[in-house]
Amino acid sequence: MSVQALRAQFPILSRNVYGKPLVYLDNAASAQRPLSVVDLQRSLALEANGNIHRAVHALATEATSAFEDTRRSVQQFLHASAPEEIVFTSGATAAVNLLAFSFGEAFIHEGDEILVSVAEHHSNLVPWQLLCERKKAVLKVLDIHENGALRIETLQKSLSQHTKIVAISHISNVLGLINPVREIVRICHEKGIPVLVDGAQGVVHEAVDVQEMDCDFYVFSGHKLYAATGTGVLYGKRKWLDAMPPFMGGGEMIQSVKLSGSTFAPLPGKFEAGTQNFNGIPSLKPAIELVQAMRQDPEIQAEQQAIFDLVYRKLTEDARITLYGTDRAHKIPLFSFAVKGAHHEDLALILDKMGIALRSGQMCAEPLMDRLGVTGLLRASFAPYNTLEEAKYFAECLDKAIEMLV
Repeated sequence: MSVQALRAQFPILSRNVYGKPLVYLDNAASAQRPLSVVDLQRSLALEANGNIHRAVHALATEATSAFEDTRRSVQQFLHASAPEEIVFTSGATAAVNLLAFSFGEAFIHEGDEILVSVAEHHSNLVPWQLLCERKKAVLKVLDIHENGALRIETLQKSLSQHTKIVAISHISNVLGLINPVREIVRICHEKGIPVLVDGAQGVVHEAVDVQEMDCDFYVFSGHKLYAATGTGVLYGKRKWLDAMPPFMGGGEMIQSVKLSGSTFAPLPGKFEAGTQNFNGIPSLKPAIELVQAMRQDPEIQAEQQAIFDLVYRKLTEDARITLYGTDRAHKIPLFSFAVKGAHHEDLALILDKMGIALRSGQMCAEPLMDRLGVTGLLRASFAPYNTLEEAKYFAECLDKAIEMLV
């Protein structure tokens, strides 16, 4: 398909903002939803709105079928070994919190260590901090090089006999750099240490094979992948999920309930307590189908490369601008930068009036901002539905905004 044909599937991209055509460059925060996703949600809400896994009536049966068909689609998308290894959540944040609690209850004790990187999103940091406080464990941090790349050469020394899990992002939501997760997993597994990969950005930009990657856990959010909000996935190797206690108690996660005690449902039900988002979760299926189609389309991929080249050149050749995350060979079209003499929020507000939607601030990564020595940044994150013309317009408007402030 052409990029214009792709854009036609996203009606919001044709709207105007302040009298200017919308240029949506905040895709790392949340991507827009295509008609296939919106139409499916509407269809399920209007035609198959029955609670899943419980009743035997037609609406419940149809809703359950759509929900479980999606589990198989996600399994195939991630190349997991079985559908039971796919746990649905409300997003990557919920998935990491589930894991931090349940894994922590089973395997973390006083004096144990958990390793994260300084570049983690708060959602892959705060849950581990809470676990460390609860269990009197120790949080250790892997640093980055000046170009943003992880200091993998220090990983071996950072691991010890007390390290119980390593939690690392597949792709940084600030630096836009693809981390060497396979190497990280290999190094950790040599010491018998499991690895969680936060794939909130990774699954959007990279084909993921969790068996080939050999990670123990992988999480992502649907809303960054063109699916509905309130949807997410926790993949876990069966051996770990079987050994972990439930995160929440209630309906659906039980096998038998007596006043004297309860037994729990087999995977994945043990971790899916309560009424699930049965109108939203199935939207992952058409979203995945669209992602796979975009990855296979040479015209779309060529446009993405042209956008990357233009924006990277603009941000690295302009002496007024400092780009963070400059390991070009391992970078996605996500650009976080600062402008000398101009506040990131002021720039974002001016560009918004020109129709350009960007993210400004700490990007839910305050420790990384401290490491970089900044209070916040401006981020432009591109999706396959963005065009080269939009990238050129962004560069022109950024020049104008800088001239207004500096």
